Formats: sequence, structure tokens, C-alpha cells
Amino acid sequence: MLRSASAQIIRQAVRYRSTDASLILERSINRVQLLGRVGQDPVMRQVEGRNPVTIFSLATNEMWRSGEGEMSSSGSDISQKTTWHRVSIFKPGLRDVAYQYVKKGSRILVEGKLDYGEYVDKNQVRRQATTIIADNIIFLSDNVRDRT
Repeated sequence: MLRSASAQIIRQAVRYRSTDASLILERSINRVQLLGRVGQDPVMRQVEGRNPVTIFSLATNEMWRSGEGEMSSSGSDISQKTTWHRVSIFKPGLRDVAYQYVKKGSRILVEGKLDYGEYVDKNQVRRQATTIIADNIIFLSDNVRDRT
């Protein structure tokens, strides 16, 4: 125990006093998993001089009991919130499979990382956007429309 504590102190001292960049890099995690339903058929976009990207929206739902036995108009005391996520796929093989097989209403699991960026809208207003950069998709069910 003493050995690990002293090793940790030495690492911290080296990290803060060293000018060598390789010693101050630390491991971090930017990982997200989303399970939900696709909100729109994917579109593939390509900006001149860049690789194509497949983009679609994914809805996730959060449910909770509302209040102390309050009944909603549907007769239950459960509330629900839907959150929409923008998913972008740059990975060549996955990008093409997603474009071909992901359909509106499909239930999928998306794994990837969060990316934050800015863009200028039609009214020249700077906006912030959060995107999931997917590196894996797992298909969990057929399209909802196919079941009817």
C-alpha cells in the first residue's frame, strides 16, 4: 500500500514538473450508448473534398411516475420525455450499411462518442450542436411499419 501511494505521488510530481508532453497525457473516456427508435430515414451528405457522412435522428424515452398518485388523461401516473439525438456515421463500411438498412421506426442501439460543434443557421445566427459520432450499430428489431 505504501509502495502504490508513493508511486502515485511520484507520478503526480513528474506530471506537473515535466516538459515532456508524453508524460502529461492522461487517458480519458468519451463514450455513449443510445437505445431508441430512428426518427427519419438516413441521408448521406458529402461536402466537397470531404468523406461522405450518413446522418439520422434517434429518439430515446425517459419515463417516471408523476407526483403522488396523480392520474393523467390516459389514466396512468406515468410521465414520459422524448429526447432527440443527431447521429452521424463517418466510418466507411458502417456508413453504407446504415444508409441502406436503417429505416424510420427501427429500434437500434448506437455506440459512439459525443461531439460538440458550432454552425451558422439560415438567419446568420451562431448555434451549438451536439452529435453522436457512431462507430457501431446493433439492429434490435424490424421496422415498426413492417409489423402492421
